[in-house]
Amino acid sequence: MASKAVAATVDFARIYSSLGLGKETVAALQAFRKRHADAQRIHSQLASQPTTVDLEHYRSVLRNKAVVDEAEKILRDFKPVTYDVNAHIKAIETFEAKAVAHAKETTEKIDAELKDLQATLANIEEARPFEDLTSEEVGKAHPRIVEAVETMLKKGKWTVPGYKEKFGDLSLM
Repeated sequence: MASKAVAATVDFARIYSSLGLGKETVAALQAFRKRHADAQRIHSQLASQPTTVDLEHYRSVLRNKAVVDEAEKILRDFKPVTYDVNAHIKAIETFEAKAVAHAKETTEKIDAELKDLQATLANIEEARPFEDLTSEEVGKAHPRIVEAVETMLKKGKWTVPGYKEKFGDLSLM
């Protein structure tokens, strides 16, 4: 009973998005959860139905006792059909193997992304503040800035396009 309460409180949508599962994996899990919920619902409906037949009641109500005797004989001789569930078990095992493979693949992707994020975070923490950088260091980091400045100097442009529109004109004249 406790497992039903736990399953009802789990936010599967958040789990799917936080784990970064693929569309196929999410669809397969949702289909499995739907089949499981349907099976539980049908089981609870069938479990709540009475399983015994009161033949004495029918003998007292019906005039034709032969019908009741025949029904009793059929019920006594009834043997439930057994099903070979090995094919279903193999399908479940195949699904489980695919789910585990997708989970491992997702874990590897998440681990690689986490490693990259940790390296980026370490780089950010070790970096000097922007105010302490020199123009030479910025030029080394982004050579295209140096190229753009050199091109502007060769053409005789001493102002940056869009600077006055963004920051205004600070000249006193």
